[in-house]
Amino acid sequence: MKTAFAALAFLLAASAAACNTVEGVGEDVTAAGTAIDKTANDAKN
Repeated sequence: MKTAFAALAFLLAASAAACNTVEGVGEDVTAAGTAIDKTANDAKN
């Protein structure tokens, strides 16, 4: 029972870390898209 609980706790922690990582990548991609959009608008004007 202890081993199963430890494994479950590890899996929950790992999945939470993965969510944070994916969220961070999403923020980075959004920032890059915003920068590209701004650069394109600056070049157009």
